[in-house]
Amino acid sequence: MQLLMNSFERGYMMGRRQLLKSNSAVWALIVLVLLGACSAENVSSTSSEVSANETQTLTLAHIHNDASPVYQSLEEFADKVEEKTDGSVKIKIYGEGVLGGETKVMELVQNGVIDMTKVNGGVVSNFDEKFSVFTLPYVFQNSAHFREFMNTDTVRDMYKGLEEAQLRGITYYDAGARSFYTADKKIETPEDLKGLKIRVMNDVTSIETMEKLGATPTPMAATEVYTSLQQGIIDGAESSPIALTDANHGEVAKQFSIDEHTRIPDFLIMSDDSWDKLSEPEQQALIEAGQETTKDHNERWDEMIAESKEQAKEEMGVEFHELDQTPFRKKVEPLIEERRESNPELDRILEDIELKE
Repeated sequence: MQLLMNSFERGYMMGRRQLLKSNSAVWALIVLVLLGACSAENVSSTSSEVSANETQTLTLAHIHNDASPVYQSLEEFADKVEEKTDGSVKIKIYGEGVLGGETKVMELVQNGVIDMTKVNGGVVSNFDEKFSVFTLPYVFQNSAHFREFMNTDTVRDMYKGLEEAQLRGITYYDAGARSFYTADKKIETPEDLKGLKIRVMNDVTSIETMEKLGATPTPMAATEVYTSLQQGIIDGAESSPIALTDANHGEVAKQFSIDEHTRIPDFLIMSDDSWDKLSEPEQQALIEAGQETTKDHNERWDEMIAESKEQAKEEMGVEFHELDQTPFRKKVEPLIEERRESNPELDRILEDIELKE
């Protein structure tokens, strides 16, 4: 079985795009058969204390490698679920994108081919527009404001509301705040962004935000940012300080301006059909494991941000600047109002966020 999976994963990585475009139904069937076989293998090797027909093995796919903090959080989640259910639920994790990118894996979860996945909030918004609130700029004052809101009934209702898309939210993991960094120009006011080519994610809201702030949005893959900064193709980018050290962007970007314009969390999402197959105690175990790993993850994230900033300062010569968000917020107000007027549910969520300020 292991040889079969290794062979499949190598072949998949080589022909993934062509296969998915030509016949996504066939791909889903292949994944279902292989994962079903692996689940049977895992069930047969469980402890004698739990009989095979009492054990469920859930599949969880994500795109991260073991250098990512969320990788560790998902491993911890799997361990906690097994512990809390006394082995009646096990989770088999497929990382590093071996089962596809985030949007494709979400579709497979939606169709019940894969049980769970971790994706960013922008991807979730493609399946439920309410989650687009997390891609809007300057809706959160700071980290404390963001995390307080993420533990409200409003977010729990958003998780439950995913049922309409045959999905269910389990928990979130902090993915940090995005700020500006440039090769050499310090950003202090929106006027400093005028005409600058800033790399953004290929997302409508991200592009519109940069346009409102006066920058020239330049969508490109994250893997292209380093050389694009080095060669002057772009003037800057936007991400958390971790990008300076993990992606070595601090070698070619020496000015980091902390405005924290967006906070787009990662979400742990489950197939609603898979959820319904669990007993109530097992469902509760998943929720508790999610909450506990979120707390641990967020603490690790804060430590990583502090370490990255220190390393970027001391070893790369990056200068950090705290910005006044007020003039930036004014620039994007028309964008926020437009979204509020066009989507009453989004307006209600934004009101709930404001109540937590």
